[in-house]
Amino acid sequence: MEKLSGKTLWSVIFCLVIINCFTVGYFLSKERNVIPVSSNDQTSETIATIGETSITREQWMAELESRFGKETLKELINIRVVEELAEKYKITVSDEVIERELAVYKSMYNSLDEGTWRDQIRYSILLEEILTRDVTIPEKEMKAFYEKNKDLYNIDVSYHLSHIIVETENEADLIVEELKGGSSFEALALEKSLDEFTANSGGDIGFVSKDNEFISNEYLEIAPKLSEGEWSDPFKVETGYAVILLHERLEGKSYSYEDVKEQIRRQIALEQMDGSVAVEPLWEEMNVTWFYGK
Repeated sequence: MEKLSGKTLWSVIFCLVIINCFTVGYFLSKERNVIPVSSNDQTSETIATIGETSITREQWMAELESRFGKETLKELINIRVVEELAEKYKITVSDEVIERELAVYKSMYNSLDEGTWRDQIRYSILLEEILTRDVTIPEKEMKAFYEKNKDLYNIDVSYHLSHIIVETENEADLIVEELKGGSSFEALALEKSLDEFTANSGGDIGFVSKDNEFISNEYLEIAPKLSEGEWSDPFKVETGYAVILLHERLEGKSYSYEDVKEQIRRQIALEQMDGSVAVEPLWEEMNVTWFYGK
């Protein structure tokens, strides 16, 4: 129980850091093509009608700016500040570090667009490195932290699964026949599955491992026998009959002290800092000015 509690605590901390930069993930991807809106005809274009009333693109954009403009602009500034300071101080994040963080995240939560999450993880680590770049933590303290929290750096074998739950074995057999006929697993889950918590997401239950308290043991007995992209035969569960689909297998791994020492250094350093992990205190160094003033 102590091991599970430690992992849960670490996962909450990790998730909070990631969520702080989740909304900026879209802007962290490579340059996108932007179609400029430059003419009065475009800004006055009617984009919706309600009886005799119309809504123009200009009205819509003004409303978006009033609701989200300040926060969106702040996020864009924060991204640019972090990127330029990382370049200034020659701070980089290796693909190996990003993949390790991604693996830890995926082992604890549902999978998402990996490209977007890699960008979010990179942004988070760059910010932490910038904020803690002048902080030195004694090796002895970092090793003690690792030994005390070693379970946080062990990833169990995990399986990314989707499932469809139906009431009878006959219904489950029909599901399998439809899958063999080319039907979409996601569409069938949405239409047929009794599990209201996952049906709307195509039956996706994310990554599960032996520490998962909410998954029947049968899932973890059957999942290792499947190939990625393969679905199971129907099997009995508490609420009826299930068919599962294996999306991805995540191999277990134990990370050594050398693997994670820089992460530990940042974590201890951040805990010693006053205030939250934020970009705004760095704006002055980059001479940031913006539309909304101070």
